[in-house]
Amino acid sequence: MIATLEKNTFSLQTTTLQTIAEKIYQGERINEEDGLTLFETGSLPFLGSLANHVREKLHGNAVYFNRNFHIEPTNVCVFSCNFCAYSQLYAHREEGWELSMDDMLNIVKKYDDQPVTEVHIVGGVHPKMNLYFFADLLKAIKAHRPELHIKAFTAVELDYMFRKAKVSIAEGVNILKEAGLNSIPGGGAEIFDEEIRNKISADKVDSEGWLNIHEAIHNAGLHSNATMLYGHIENYQHRINHMSRLRQLQDKTGGFNTFIPLKFRNGDNDMSYVPEVSIVEDLKMYAVGRIFMDNFPHLKAYWPMLGRKNAQLALAFGVDDIDGTIDDTTKIYSMAGAEEQNPAMSTDDIVALIKQVNRQPVERDTLYNVVKEY
Repeated sequence: MIATLEKNTFSLQTTTLQTIAEKIYQGERINEEDGLTLFETGSLPFLGSLANHVREKLHGNAVYFNRNFHIEPTNVCVFSCNFCAYSQLYAHREEGWELSMDDMLNIVKKYDDQPVTEVHIVGGVHPKMNLYFFADLLKAIKAHRPELHIKAFTAVELDYMFRKAKVSIAEGVNILKEAGLNSIPGGGAEIFDEEIRNKISADKVDSEGWLNIHEAIHNAGLHSNATMLYGHIENYQHRINHMSRLRQLQDKTGGFNTFIPLKFRNGDNDMSYVPEVSIVEDLKMYAVGRIFMDNFPHLKAYWPMLGRKNAQLALAFGVDDIDGTIDDTTKIYSMAGAEEQNPAMSTDDIVALIKQVNRQPVERDTLYNVVKEY
């Protein structure tokens, strides 16, 4: 009797997965139930095959990267996210760093003779680094190097800036756009389920606020990225809900460039008791992400977080972008125990990494215009 039930259950699962696979191969959108089924019952080879089909249909053999560098103005923050090993509470700011305007401009000037295309500016939420301080910073960067694409400030930072300045979201976006902002990163999304969000990052912008800011960015004619923090206390349903809400906004605005699943790291934070998920779970996340996020043109694996070898593996599970050269200026993940403690790769390093797995390296700018094919 038990054997018969197990056989019938296996047969039903197989039929359901076949139906989902047919949808994907026919270019049809899968629904939330389908996505949950893939997470719960899809084998890793099955998911990888489907995700790779979608990836190659969109991008062929290309793997994108860009030449960028990071500025992290401060790790002092008014918020206290349980998963964060990076920030220092404002009350203990003597233990953190705070870069001056000149400090940050000197970082930009360090790259004057290098063909970088993007500066990525994110950090803690510092009450003295307000909207107008950062608007002046953007103006100074553009005055020095007008062609440099400025991707800056998560929705968490923007929400605080706008509220402190007592301006609407649209007004705040316009101020920064006029100052030189070109796009924003996808950080701060964490997980949209409010119950889980309240347990890991209760005091910062909620999911609706995050989505509203990205919608305003898109309405202003700018682009953004989207992230999801996975592998902590959330479940598969929470992940699907998160991706579904992103997909709905993308249907509405078309303003997202890429989706970036971010792996929870448990080093030196208030959630160190939560074990990290395996590489198998990482690859499953990338594969389902590529399949489900059908209106997102790109899926990125952030190589310093995964490590170089695992980033190569991800290229067979739907990923078509491994971020940029980065240099050694980013501390957010290295401080939390990421695979790469000193994340820096030259262009030659990245090109070699991609070619080792028989993919074609394509250097891009922030908006995925091709700079050079290797």
